[in-house]
Amino acid sequence: MRGSGRRRRGSVAAAGDDESYNNNVWSSSSWFCSQACNPKQECMMMTWIGRRVVAIALLLLALQTIHVLASDAASYLQAGDASLSRSEFTLALRQYSSFIELDPTAALGYSKRAAVYLQQRKYHEALADLDRAVSADPSFLQGYLHRGRLLRQMCRFEEGERDFRKILELKPGHSSAGKELAQTAEARDTLAEAELFIDTEEFTKAGEALDRVVSYSPECSQARLLKAKLMLKNKDYSGTITEVGRVLKVDESDLDALLLRGKAYFYLADHDVALRHYQTGLRLDPEHAELKKEYFKLKALLRKTKSADEAFEKSKFRTAVEEYTSALEIAPDHTSHNIRLYLGLCKALVKLGRGRDAVTRCSLVLELDSESLEALVQRGEARLLVEDWEGAVTDFKAAVQKSPQDRDIRVGLQKAEHGLKLSKRKDWYKVLGLSNMASAADIKRAYKKLALQWHPDKNVENKEEAENKFREVAEAYEVLGDEDKKAKYDRGEDLDEPQMGGGGFNPFGGGGGGFTFQFEGGFPGGGAFHF
Repeated sequence: MRGSGRRRRGSVAAAGDDESYNNNVWSSSSWFCSQACNPKQECMMMTWIGRRVVAIALLLLALQTIHVLASDAASYLQAGDASLSRSEFTLALRQYSSFIELDPTAALGYSKRAAVYLQQRKYHEALADLDRAVSADPSFLQGYLHRGRLLRQMCRFEEGERDFRKILELKPGHSSAGKELAQTAEARDTLAEAELFIDTEEFTKAGEALDRVVSYSPECSQARLLKAKLMLKNKDYSGTITEVGRVLKVDESDLDALLLRGKAYFYLADHDVALRHYQTGLRLDPEHAELKKEYFKLKALLRKTKSADEAFEKSKFRTAVEEYTSALEIAPDHTSHNIRLYLGLCKALVKLGRGRDAVTRCSLVLELDSESLEALVQRGEARLLVEDWEGAVTDFKAAVQKSPQDRDIRVGLQKAEHGLKLSKRKDWYKVLGLSNMASAADIKRAYKKLALQWHPDKNVENKEEAENKFREVAEAYEVLGDEDKKAKYDRGEDLDEPQMGGGGFNPFGGGGGGFTFQFEGGFPGGGAFHF
């Protein structure tokens, strides 16, 4: 290129030299006429000769300049081709632009620069250059072919078809144009078919049709946005982001693309990025209804979540429950964020002692995220509150497997196992029809009443049942009537099985003609009791 510059400077110098030469020629001829040619005819002849000499000199200079410019233009074209082959697109653009400056009527320069824009995915710039190419040369077949293909890729089907028909008009039977025309028509019809499937909610068929459209028209924003909407509906948020990203690379101001991408980031709980997309769209169109709706919904959700978290941190658990519940109503389908809200609600309910509600909310978290250790532990705590001992043991055991070193989880497991063990022992208070707050006098009265009620001699017709009930009442009193045993029982400690019979307790002793029931030391209250 330095050589080209030197040639251009040389050509300018040559032009300047020729201009001096031209002036000299004219002055010499005039002097000769005035000095040497006295007859009028001879002077006129010499002037005519001088003019011819100057014209020839100027023609030679023009030919030389054209040759230099053509040489420079060719060098720019070759340099641009070399840069393009090395993917040095910025340099190639400069070189092709230099060629166009030297020869703005050459369609080839615009076509080559359009190829660079295509590599950079600057489709509008490429399209503008292809327009210039066919304008410079209306018979430029390659220009029509490249422009038609680009128009088809952008879903501008009718315009693309016109270019392919123009080629067939200029050159009937052009094989590439015929093939491209058929593919363009098929892409157009398939897109219409996809839209029909979407209207009839045949989404699987719609997706398949859109895939075919994109295979023919990879830069079709309309098809890609429809695909993105289907992906969003199917909760394929990463796929939505990728699909919409291709549209935004071509047109970063596409409002539908900004909206869809913002929604995808919203459902991934990447709320900062979602807000940026909504804000970008609203700067372009402050009155866009959908963008405004999604923007304010996200702001409300973040505000309510923050309020709920702050209330929980300040131990205002009732307020926290209200705020978490309100936040859940803003975006019920926002699964990834609602896991957090349900967990916060579960923890607040546990703190309030509302075990059943807490179990429900924690279970929702585990349905959405089965790996949540915190939800598992909190549900275990909630089950302790409602005395679901087996459920609590199950939850805490699963939590211990996930976090074996967590001491608090092990303590919870011990509580659950202890509660389960207690739940399986006899409730002696219940046997006597008492609460665990009964006094010693209450226990004695209940025992006397039930012993009389279930004495076998008073229940001849159901003697076996009476004997079992009578024995159970006696066992209850054996524990609750003894202060030490009662204290251990109330604390949930293990007790030895009551010792029946022997010298102490023989409910069915005696013989002969009657049934004798005797307590050691007599019936409570002193003396012996005989039936």
